[in-house]
Amino acid sequence: MPSQFFGLNIAYTGLLASNAAMNTTANNIANVQTDGYSRQRVVQQASQAIRVFQTYGCAGAGVETLAIERIRDEFYDTKYWNNNANAGEYDIKQYYMKQFEAYFDDDGKSTGFKTIFDKMMIGGIQEWKKDPSSTNAKKQFIGTVGQLTEYFNGLAGNLQKMQADMNQEIKLKVEEINSLAGEIATLNKQINVVELSGTKANELRDRRSLLLDQLSLIVDVEVKEFPIMDVNQPDRETGASRFIVKIAGGQTLVDGSEYNGLECVARTSYEKVNQTDIDGLYDVYWEDGQKFNLYNPSMGGNLQGLVQMRDGNNGEYFNGKVEEIGGIEPADSPDGKYHDTVTISVTQGYLQDLNFSNLSDQGGIITLGNRDYYYDSWTAEYSYDDNGNKVCSYTFTLSDSSKNPSRLTNDRVGKNASVGTGLKYQGVPYYMNQMNTWIRTFAQKFNDTLKEGYNAYDNLGCNLLTGNMAAEDGQFNLVDEYRYDTFTYEDYKKKVDQLMAGGMTEAEAKKAAALKVSDHDDSYYRVTAMNFNVSEAVEEDPDLLAHRYVKGDGAEQDDLLDDLKSIATDKDKMSFRGGTASEFLQCILGDVALNASRAYTFQRNFSDISDIINTQRMSISGVDEDEEAVNLVKYQHAYGLSSKMIQVLTEVYDRLILETGV
Repeated sequence: MPSQFFGLNIAYTGLLASNAAMNTTANNIANVQTDGYSRQRVVQQASQAIRVFQTYGCAGAGVETLAIERIRDEFYDTKYWNNNANAGEYDIKQYYMKQFEAYFDDDGKSTGFKTIFDKMMIGGIQEWKKDPSSTNAKKQFIGTVGQLTEYFNGLAGNLQKMQADMNQEIKLKVEEINSLAGEIATLNKQINVVELSGTKANELRDRRSLLLDQLSLIVDVEVKEFPIMDVNQPDRETGASRFIVKIAGGQTLVDGSEYNGLECVARTSYEKVNQTDIDGLYDVYWEDGQKFNLYNPSMGGNLQGLVQMRDGNNGEYFNGKVEEIGGIEPADSPDGKYHDTVTISVTQGYLQDLNFSNLSDQGGIITLGNRDYYYDSWTAEYSYDDNGNKVCSYTFTLSDSSKNPSRLTNDRVGKNASVGTGLKYQGVPYYMNQMNTWIRTFAQKFNDTLKEGYNAYDNLGCNLLTGNMAAEDGQFNLVDEYRYDTFTYEDYKKKVDQLMAGGMTEAEAKKAAALKVSDHDDSYYRVTAMNFNVSEAVEEDPDLLAHRYVKGDGAEQDDLLDDLKSIATDKDKMSFRGGTASEFLQCILGDVALNASRAYTFQRNFSDISDIINTQRMSISGVDEDEEAVNLVKYQHAYGLSSKMIQVLTEVYDRLILETGV
C-alpha cells in the first residue's frame, strides 16, 4: 500500500522530468549554430506501478527519466561519408585540371605552342628559303627552334612543379589522417569511460561524428560499432562499445582506443617509377611496416584524387611475361658482383616502341609474380618472327644481393611482370609521356631530313635536335646504331642471312641480328621534354645545317627545306595520334578539356548530393528553432502543472496533518 505522500512523489517525478526536458531544450537552443551538434531529447517512461488495495490493482508511480540521447540516423551518416569521398576526389582533380588548362592554353600569343611551332616551321623556314646559304638566316632559324625546345622545357618544368605540389599535399593529407585517427581513438576511450557508468556521451559522440565527416573528405571511410559483452555473462552488455574505422577499401585505421598511423617514405633515385618523375615521390606505409595501398580503386577522397593526378598514366605501364632467367657473373659485371637478369616479353604496342617508353633510366622496382625486386638497368630487344611480325622483349639487370637478398629461380618463368601500376587516369606522367612521344618522333623525322642533305661544306648534314645529359655536361649523340624506329623486317632478315652465311646457326643468327637498345645508350628514348635542346655544335656553326639534297648543287638550292617544312603538315612524314605534327596541342587540349569538364561536372554533382544528404541528415539531427520554441512552452506548462500539483498536495497534507492529526 502506498504512503499518504504517494501523490506528492508522483508530482515530484513529473517536476524532475519536465526540468530535464527544459534543460535539454535549452541545450539544443544554445547549440543551434554548433557544427556537428545533434539534437538531444529526453527518454522517459512511466515508473513501475505499485500494488495497492486488491480492489484497485496497481497504481501508477509517476515518470522516470531514463536517458538524454542524441537523435542521429546512421544511414544518412554512411550515405554522407560515401558521397563525401567522391566529392573530395573530384574537388582535387578539378583544382589541378584548371592548372593543366592554364599551362597548355594557347591563346595565339608568343608563348603558345601553335604560335611557336608555326613561327619555326612556316615563318622560320620561309625566311631561311630566301637565302639558304646565309649563315645569318640559319642562325635566325636555329633561334626559332630554340624557342620550341624552351617551350617544352618550361612546360615540363611546370608539370614537375605540379607533381611536387601534389606529392607534398599527399604528405599533408597523411598527417591529417593520423591526427584525425588519434583524436577518434581518444574519443572512443572517453566515450567508453562515460558510458560504462550508464550515461550517454552525446557531445563526445557528436565530436567523433564531426571528425569522421572530415576524414571522409580525405579518404573512403567505413565505420562499425558493436557492444562489448560481459565475459562472465555473455548475454549482458557492459555499456562500452568497440568502435572500428576502416579506410581505403577496408584497411583498419582505428580499433577502439588504438590506431594504426601512416607515414610517408620518399622514394630513392633507384625507386623511380616513371622516367620523368621528380625525385622523392612518397610511398605510404603503416607504422607496423606494411605498405599502404595508394592505388586501391576504393580509396576515394582527396587522397585518391592526388594519387591519380600525381601518378596517373592512363593505364599504360610496363607489363609482360617472364620469358627467361639468367645472370651476369662477377667477372663480367662492372661492379664485380653477381647480378640476376630477367627477360620479359611484351605485346602492347606502346611497349614495343621506345618513343612511348616511360621506364626509368635510373633503376627501379620490378614485380615478378608477387615479389618485388630492384633493377639497375634494362635493355630492349627487337626482332621479327618468320611471318614478319615484330617481337619485343626487355632484359632487366637486377641489383646485387645488397638490395635483392634472394636470387631468381626458374619458378619465376611464366609469371606476370610489371613496373609501376596502371592508373587509368591522365595525370602528370601521362601528359609528360605525350610530350616525350611527340618530341622523340618529331626530332627523329626532323634530324633524318637534315642528315639526308648537304651543308655549306658539301658534307652530309647533322642532327639539330637532341637532349642535354643530366648526369654530366654534354648532349646525346643519337646515333643510328640504336634507331629502333627504323629497324625493319627487311633489315633484320638481311642481317640474319649474312650471319648464317658467316657460319652461325639460324638460332644464333636470329639472336645476334636482334637490335638491342639499353637505357644508357644514346637513343631517342633519352630525349624528354625536360632535356630537349638544340645541338650545341650547330649553334656554334650554323653552316653545319643542310639545305640541299645534291652535293655540289648551287648554294641557293633549297629543295631540302621544302621537305623539312612538310613535316609539320604531312601525316605520311609524321603522325601523332592520327593527326599531323602541328596538331599536337589539339590532341593534348582535347584530353585536358575532357578531364577538366568531367572533374568539374562530377565535383558539382557530388557536392550537390552532399548538400542534399546533409539537409536530410539535419532534418533529423539538426536543431529546429521553431520546434524547440514549441517544446519549451510545452515543457514549461508540464513543469508548471507538476509544481501546481505539489502545491495542491502540500495544502492537502497540511490540512490533514494540522487539522486532523493524520
